[in-house]
Amino acid sequence: MHLNNKKIGIIGTGKMGGSLLKGILKAGIANSEDVYASDVYEPGLNSLRDELGINVSTDNFETVSNCEILIIAVKPQIIKTVLRDINPQLENKLVISIAAGITTEAIEAELDEGRHVIRVMPNIAATVGEAASAISTGRNASVEDAEIAMEIFNSVGVATLVPEHLMNAVTGLSGSGPAYIFPVIEALADGAVYEGLDRENALKLAAQTVLGAAKLVLETGMHPGELKDMVTSPAGTTIRAMHTLEQNGIRSAFMDAVIKSSERSKELGK
Repeated sequence: MHLNNKKIGIIGTGKMGGSLLKGILKAGIANSEDVYASDVYEPGLNSLRDELGINVSTDNFETVSNCEILIIAVKPQIIKTVLRDINPQLENKLVISIAAGITTEAIEAELDEGRHVIRVMPNIAATVGEAASAISTGRNASVEDAEIAMEIFNSVGVATLVPEHLMNAVTGLSGSGPAYIFPVIEALADGAVYEGLDRENALKLAAQTVLGAAKLVLETGMHPGELKDMVTSPAGTTIRAMHTLEQNGIRSAFMDAVIKSSERSKELGK
C-alpha cells in the first residue's frame, strides 16, 4: 500500500504520535523522506529523526506547509490552540485528529469553513502493527478522505468506521484497553512464578496466551463464551479457575473500567 506519494505530517510526537510514526514507516505506506513531525520537545524529535530518518521541526508551520495529510496527536487540552494556529495553512489538506474526547464538530469550530476533518481513536499497539482504531468522519470529509484514514490505520493494525456518537465507548474499550491487559499479563505471570516458574518464561507464556486467545476470537469468529467452553472440561482445572475469577468479579471489573474511561472521554470533550 502507498498513499499516492502524499506526504504525511504528525504534530505531537509523544507516545501515541511516536507509535504511529513507527508503525506507518514499518508498514511501508510512506517513505521516511515524505514524513514530517513537529513537537515542542526537541530531544525527542531528534531521537525520532536519527532512528527513522524523518523530517523534524519544533515549528508546526513547517510540518503543515510540507504535507497533504496531517495527524494531530497533541493532548486534548491543547488541541484547540494548535488548530487555531495552523488553520490558515490547512486549505485542501486532510486533518486527522487522535485527541481523545474531542469531536469533529469541536475541531471544525476552530477551523475555516469547509476543512476536511477525520477523527480517529487508535491505541498504543500501533507500534507493533496491531492497533485497534475507530474512525469517524467530519461533515466535509469525502469518501477519499475516509479511505486514506482507513489505509493509514489499517497499516498499523485493524481499523473500522463507527458513528461518532460511539467514539467515547471506543475510547473506553480499545483506546485505553491495552492498559487493562498489561496488568492481566503480569498477574498471570505472577501466579506462575508463585507456583515456581521463572519470571522470563512466565511472562512469555502469559503474553502468548493472551495473544493466542485474541487471535482465536478474531480468526474463528466464534463467540468468546463458545471458545471458553472448548477449554473448560467438567470438574477440570479451568472451570475451577473460572469459578475463582467469577467470585472476584472479573467481568464487572472490566465492564466498569470501560465505562469509567468512556465517561472521562466525555468529560474531556466538554
